[in-house]
Order: sequence, then structure tokens, then C-alpha cells
Amino acid sequence: MNNKKSTLRVGIVGGGISGVALALDLCRHSHLQIQLFESAPAFGEVGAGVSFGPNAVRAIAGLGLGEAYRHVADHTPEPWEDIWFEWRSGRDASYLGATIAPGVGQSSVHRADFLDALATQLPEGIAKFGKRATQVEQQSDRLNVLFADGTEYPCDLLIGADGIKSALRDHVLEGQGLVPQTPRFSGTCAYRGMVDSLHLREAFRANGIDEHLVDVPQMYLGLDGHILTFPVRKGRIINVVAFTSDRSQPEPTWPAGAPWVREVSQREMLDAFTGWGDAPRTILECIPAPTLWALHDLPELTGYVHGRVALIGDAAHAMLPHQGAGAGQGLEDAYFLARLLGDTRTEIGNLPELLEAYDDLRRPHACRVQRTTVETGELYELRDPVVGANEQLVGEILATRFDWLWNHDLDADLTEARARLGWEPRSQSAIRQE
Repeated sequence: MNNKKSTLRVGIVGGGISGVALALDLCRHSHLQIQLFESAPAFGEVGAGVSFGPNAVRAIAGLGLGEAYRHVADHTPEPWEDIWFEWRSGRDASYLGATIAPGVGQSSVHRADFLDALATQLPEGIAKFGKRATQVEQQSDRLNVLFADGTEYPCDLLIGADGIKSALRDHVLEGQGLVPQTPRFSGTCAYRGMVDSLHLREAFRANGIDEHLVDVPQMYLGLDGHILTFPVRKGRIINVVAFTSDRSQPEPTWPAGAPWVREVSQREMLDAFTGWGDAPRTILECIPAPTLWALHDLPELTGYVHGRVALIGDAAHAMLPHQGAGAGQGLEDAYFLARLLGDTRTEIGNLPELLEAYDDLRRPHACRVQRTTVETGELYELRDPVVGANEQLVGEILATRFDWLWNHDLDADLTEARARLGWEPRSQSAIRQE
């Protein structure tokens, strides 16, 4: 009698950081056959600098990608290596406080650099390009993803890692009897630019501004706006993002068909920050050709899974960037699924229970991150309903604001998931919580 266990075929749609990280981990396991599909002709990330909190750095290490990350990551230089951000008034750059991330500080990368470092490790044949998913066919014993080029891929499990405009999200929500959800405009736009650090130092010297503001990640806070800076590419470049929020409409909309990203003039950007102080204005004056990003997110979904199709990353919980947590949540999703799917006890018969555990344990946390990200943006822009424009109190609150997010015990969630699958005993803390 042949008792050999059959190989599980896993399809991953989306070649961003989360999808590639998951594929890299899963393709190391002999009981899994992995295929990654990317709609573009090659890997590529939109955007510039991306920040990772301590929780995300742990997930990266857990996925076996720590060395690749360290090769391209930037960190706050000594003696400020534990500082995530210093908080300052947008009026005069006066110090309001700092958030400390011990052992990590402001850990950031250029998105394209990190994705390239991951993609170069993928074994040949894992990734297929020019594959835009258009439809999913799913029955009890059959799962196919169809592509725009007329091809299809039959698999046992399909992971949607295809971003905020996910092609797979509707299938998951409709399969649960839920209304499809599309990205919503937040009312906030961000001017972005990359500044040569030497150029910024010269500009600061010329204006009598302390160069410490170049060396350490900064966040300048003001009414209906905030500006952040942190180094990327080994400190040679300063990533600048200047946010401005229009609160005139309770439910803001972005013009249909209008691009979410466009080039704008420096004058438009400077006009948006009229009345701000010398330091933030000098930073913006060093960006001759900024781009404007219309920031969208998703409503909190009530389900990430339908049958044997699951959503991860921005496809499931696209969020605003105010906690530097979006990419990190996608990596936590990848780590969670990788640890379960990579276990040799995983088989097609227990995939429903495995995915149910993923949905039950990851979704509430990711939804909380979405929700608090919006609230954090209100705090930055002096619109918190309790704190308002009390800048000193804002600084005090931000000192510990992110502890719950950074200290979340993802391995405890995995222990609970394994217990639900009958792989190990449940912890006493999990039993007490019921």
C-alpha cells in the first residue's frame, strides 16, 4: 500500500514583499509545490522608504530573511540607535518627545531594494510574470485561478497577496455572502521625495538649523498635516513624506479615473505647508519635483478566507501609513501561514481548519492596526478628540503609543492555531481567555 503523502500545490497571486516572502519560505518544504504569479513583466515596488517596527523585524527573521534584510536595511546611527522617531512641533521644530524601539530603532529600507534582495533568492521557475488573475473557480474538490492570457492554474490552496486593488478579494467576500469592498480615499494626500543627505545638511547649515534633525528620524506635527523624515540607502538619502489632510468632507472621494500618484510642482507642495517652520520648509525646498499620493485604505473586512482561498497583506487589510505598520502586517500574515503550511502535518484535509485559525487569529489584530492607524493620524495632526492641539501631551502619548503593536506575540497566536489543529496542547492562558 502506498502511504506517501501527496504534495500540496500552493498558488500565490501577487509579487510584492508579502507574496515573495511567503513564497521564499514555502518553497523550502518538500511537501509543498509553490507557484507565484505577478501581473507585471518583472518584480517591482511602487514607493520609496518603508519602515518596519520590531514586530515586523521579528517576522522577517522568522521567515529566514534576516540576512537579506540586514544587507539593505538602514538604522538610526549611534548614539540614537533605539529612536524610532523624535516628535517635534511643525511651527518651530521644538522637541515634544521620542518613541523608543529598543534594539531596533528606525529600521527601514527602500522598498525596491528589499524586494530585489528577496526576489533574487527565489528558485528558478517559482515566479511567473505577466499573469493577471481575473477569476477563481472553486468547488469542493476543485480550485482554479484563471488569468487574462487565457491560462489557468489548478491548486489546493490559493493566497491573494495582490495588494489594495486585489483581484481575489471579491471572490472571498462574495463567497461569504458579503458585499465586495473597494479602496476608499482617506482625505489625506502625501507629497513624497528623496533628498540627498549631504544636500540637506548644506541647506540646514545655511539656515542655521541643527543637523541633528538629519541624523535622527523626525516627525513634525501640525494642524491637518505632518512631515516625516528618515534615512534610506545607508544614510545617503533622506526619505521625506509630507502629509496633508482635507477634512471638509465627512466621506471624501477621489475623482474616478484619476491616478493615485502624480507629479506636482514644488510650489503646490510648499503652498500646502504655508506657515510651517524653518526646518520643515527647508526640507521641502530640497525636493524640486515631488510626487503626490492619494492615500487609500480598506474598510475592516469581516473575513479573509473563503474555502481554500485566503487574503494576506494589503489585499486583506490595506491601511494608512501612520504607524509604519502596513508592510509589517503583511509579513506577519506570511510568517503565520508559513509556519503552519510548512509543517509536515499540513494536508489538504486540514486546510479548512488551518485557514479558519488564520482568519480567527490574524484578522482581529490586523483590523485593530487598521483602526488605530487612522486614530494615530488624527493624533499627529492635532485632531484627536481628547488631546486636540496639546502638543506636549501628544508627545507624551506617542512615547508608548506603539508598544501593544510592537510587542504582539505572534508565536502565541501560532501556538493557539496548532492547538486548534490538534498538533499540540493548548496553553493555559488561551484556555483562561475563553
